[in-house]
Amino acid sequence: MTSLKNLANLSATQAAKALAQREIKAEDLLNDCLNQIGIREPEVHAWVSFAKIHAQTQARELDRGPIQGILHGLPIGVKDLFDTHDLPTNYGSPIYGNNHPICDAISVSLMREAGAIVLGKTVTTEFASFKPGPTRNPRNLDHTPGGSSSGSAAAVADYMVP
Repeated sequence: MTSLKNLANLSATQAAKALAQREIKAEDLLNDCLNQIGIREPEVHAWVSFAKIHAQTQARELDRGPIQGILHGLPIGVKDLFDTHDLPTNYGSPIYGNNHPICDAISVSLMREAGAIVLGKTVTTEFASFKPGPTRNPRNLDHTPGGSSSGSAAAVADYMVP
């Protein structure tokens, strides 16, 4: 087992390798990510929505079963531009505030098939090109983390997901 104090500090590559070798549990990694989100999200605003209970259930199931793929047990944030069947997809716009897609985008489906745990949706600029979202740079809250992937960038940079 790894001796890291906080598994959320692992890179995606490190976490995926440790999960595949059963050196860490998906549930422990997820819980460390959730703890980091709980501490930092009120300032950073990287997330639009969460599937916390579903993610925790999936992590426990993955820990008990065989390795599902190269992303086995890895918690991920999905940019709010990609459809997810179990979370709203707003495309960063209030006009899609009640949009609940019936299926996943192909990229999301492939990540799930590879064993990824969709923890939630990350902030995007409106339609990935217009009005910026509320996300702040985790290294300097007076700055933005950038454009359409601002929520995803901030979530990774602040160790909310590997």
